Amino acid sequence: MENLRTSKALKFVSYILLPVFVLLIGLSIFHLAFLDEYGNNGATKFIDTEMFANEYVYYITDNIANANDQKNNGATMFMQLEDVDGNEIYYLNRDYMYNYYNGINEYIDFIIIDEETNAIYTNMRISDYNSEIENMKNATKYWNYNNGNIETNIEYINNDNIKYNSTFQYAVLDEDGEASYVVSKEIIGYTIYSRYNPDRTGGLTNYKIVEGIYEFCLNNKSLPLYVLPISVIFTFAIAIYLCWAIGHEKGKDEIKLGYIDKIPYEILFLAWAVLLTIFASVAIQCISIANYITLIFAVLLYFICYIICAVTAVSTIKRLKARKFIKSFLTYKVGKWCFDKLKKLFDTLDEKTTENKRLFWYYLLFIIVSVMLACLFYTGIAIILLIGFWVWSYYKLKKYIIGQEKIKNALKDIYEGKNDVKLNEEELTGVLKEMSVYVNDIASGFSNAIQESLKSERLKTELITNVSHDIKTPLTSIINYVDLLKKENIQDEKVKEYIKILDQKSQRLKKLTEDLVEASKVSSGNVKLNIESIDIKELFNQTIGEFKDRFEQKDLKIEVQMPSEDIKIKADSRYLYRIIENLFSNITKYALDSSRVYIDVVENNKYINISIKNISKDKLNISADELMQRFVRGDKSRYTEGSGLGLSIAKSLTELQGGKFDIIIDGDLFKVEIDWPEI
Repeated sequence: MENLRTSKALKFVSYILLPVFVLLIGLSIFHLAFLDEYGNNGATKFIDTEMFANEYVYYITDNIANANDQKNNGATMFMQLEDVDGNEIYYLNRDYMYNYYNGINEYIDFIIIDEETNAIYTNMRISDYNSEIENMKNATKYWNYNNGNIETNIEYINNDNIKYNSTFQYAVLDEDGEASYVVSKEIIGYTIYSRYNPDRTGGLTNYKIVEGIYEFCLNNKSLPLYVLPISVIFTFAIAIYLCWAIGHEKGKDEIKLGYIDKIPYEILFLAWAVLLTIFASVAIQCISIANYITLIFAVLLYFICYIICAVTAVSTIKRLKARKFIKSFLTYKVGKWCFDKLKKLFDTLDEKTTENKRLFWYYLLFIIVSVMLACLFYTGIAIILLIGFWVWSYYKLKKYIIGQEKIKNALKDIYEGKNDVKLNEEELTGVLKEMSVYVNDIASGFSNAIQESLKSERLKTELITNVSHDIKTPLTSIINYVDLLKKENIQDEKVKEYIKILDQKSQRLKKLTEDLVEASKVSSGNVKLNIESIDIKELFNQTIGEFKDRFEQKDLKIEVQMPSEDIKIKADSRYLYRIIENLFSNITKYALDSSRVYIDVVENNKYINISIKNISKDKLNISADELMQRFVRGDKSRYTEGSGLGLSIAKSLTELQGGKFDIIIDGDLFKVEIDWPEI
């Protein structure tokens, strides 16, 4: 069952078959209604029906009225031809008012003779009208009017039955006082000959469609008795299945709403009503015009109307199943929003916050007083009171805003690091006074925290300095004794190797101690700077020369790109050299052997940009921020020598002298960028 419910193919077939069966139901009902209206008079052909008789005589008598208008008013319904046998001939194009007469004009010939002028009005182009009049009397269906008498073989418009036909409303009394019923009084004074000519070839008109429908319905009387119940059964079955299956998809338990299902239902329903009305009206108009193109277009419009109805129905069912039908109404959303706002207002009043209640009562009092004073506006005292009330309200609001501004500025100062913030609590009232107390406490706590932090940093620096100093004394003795051992003529190779290791490790410990002391001084700002003008190109060339042997040992190629002119910056030469030395030392330790090192110096917007790039021999699975921290090394295995302080010291020294130090890591690419103000 679940497969049937979620089957896309079955749903698609159901959507296709549903409009077909609905159309069959409509056609079957029309079939039965048509037979009930026109199929009980015993006529076996459409030309024997009352409908045909009415259409026939309507066309003839209307053209008599046209002839009368042309005669009396000079109308141009008829076109005058050359005279025939002394008679004036007026010709009516057979296509005139084609749709107005539903196409029956293509099959009716008429000759109308004005008894006063002998003028002939006709829709036939012939030379012998007298012979044609005789032929009309022997036609399959004809209707003639001569001297007040009707001659016809059309049952419903002969002398006996015409008075029972509702189409004929004008009676003419003959000499014996008997009434002759004609269509209108305009017929008096004319002799009429007409016939139905079924041999003419006409297009698909309303007349032919009705004739075809009549004969089809008459020849297939029992067809709707089978088609109607079968179509009803299948329509209900498909409708029930779709109602059951709509919204369910394979592998999903909940009803998923689409874009259309999220449109407010009133808008969707209004769009459905408007579009359905438009397309249905156009379809009905197409059926009334009745030709092959309009009928095909009418069928297409029927299916468009079905699609519009189907989309609306599917969306409605999905909303109902998802239990969001009521919630999809725009009025519901607006009502819920209003309800939530009111509820929030009342919840606010229920809270025990004094300021919320005070604000509500102040605002309510403002409204009441304003309304009362506005009602008394025509009295002079009320105008004065109202203006005074507005001034007082403005003063209170202004005072409140000024208090808020003071608190905001105090918070901004605290945010920017100022710790001497102090608000005068006596200048404020209400909740602003409470807030000022909190702000003062925060400022005081912030100041205490800064003092504690500075004290802690100072103690840490002193501890590092003292420990480093205590380590230096025994370390210096170790280094001196190792130097003495190196001068001894020792033959044992193992002992030599031990001395060598002692020498390396003692030097490494010495370097670590020096870096630790320097890092501590730099981070605390306890460094004396001797700022002077330095040629950065000269400094780089000097440092590259000092590291030449170490670069060649690792087969590193240095690619330097600098401007041709001298570049001057203000810095402490010792510490600037230390920065570059630390970076070059870092390269010799961690750069990939036999790779290139790029050094670029560029002038950029009054800044000197120094860029140093190299490829790391180890994977840099570390962020730039982590690498900048103390005691963190790119070589996490720690096989290489180093304290992990070089980059941290370089960054601190750069920032201490007004520069900017950044590290960029992209895969195995290690890049350092230094921005230094140009002189």
